[in-house]
Amino acid sequence: MSGHSKWATIKRAKGKTDAARSKVFTKIGRELAVAVKSGGGSDPGANASLRAVIAKAKAANMPNDNINRSIKKAAGELGSINYESITYEGYGLNGVAMLVETLTDNKNRTAGDVRHIFDKYGGAMGTSGCVSYLFETKGVIEIEKKPGQDDDEMMMAALEAGADDFSVDDGVYEILTAPERLLGVCENLERAGYALLSGEIDKIPSMTTALEGAAPGRFMKMLDAFDDNDDVQNVYHNADLPEETGEGA
Repeated sequence: MSGHSKWATIKRAKGKTDAARSKVFTKIGRELAVAVKSGGGSDPGANASLRAVIAKAKAANMPNDNINRSIKKAAGELGSINYESITYEGYGLNGVAMLVETLTDNKNRTAGDVRHIFDKYGGAMGTSGCVSYLFETKGVIEIEKKPGQDDDEMMMAALEAGADDFSVDDGVYEILTAPERLLGVCENLERAGYALLSGEIDKIPSMTTALEGAAPGRFMKMLDAFDDNDDVQNVYHNADLPEETGEGA
């Protein structure tokens, strides 16, 4: 068992809220554009980075028309706009470790925005390397467990597809793999007839920090503030939140 399932459940519940917002499509559109520029063109068959982002877009229920439109206009957009990938590290309430991944065309603006959000919600932006050592980069695949589905059979299918670890929680199978094997494992599982809820690179904490009382609600508002910033692509943390914490608490 991975020991990652509780974090995945919280992340999954929040993801459903974010997917309903148009902002998530803006963020993914930016990732599609960067993948076209840096990953080998607009043909998903020849561009593994683009295939991975397309899978993420579909998991977020992004319409195919939006995906295709983003890919087609990416080269023109990026002729004048160059996005830079910057990861900020810091601390939330109670010293919760946080990584904030951004894609920006103005790093001064983004740094100021990220620092403001940390400060506003009782956190502090740190220096490079201050918390990144607490996270391990993994490929994370989620598959909905169907009624009557055999866990051992699913586990064997995952391992045969090239996965490293397997767990089940709250009706969802979670499959972990090395980042460089994520796309191949996803494709193997799809060929075997499994429909994926998601398949993406994640950063899994090696230890967690408890949040209790009013802290979980304030921390969730901090996550919402990061999500609402167009430059922020992903936020990872090691908060151990109570199970009753709501999506927008």
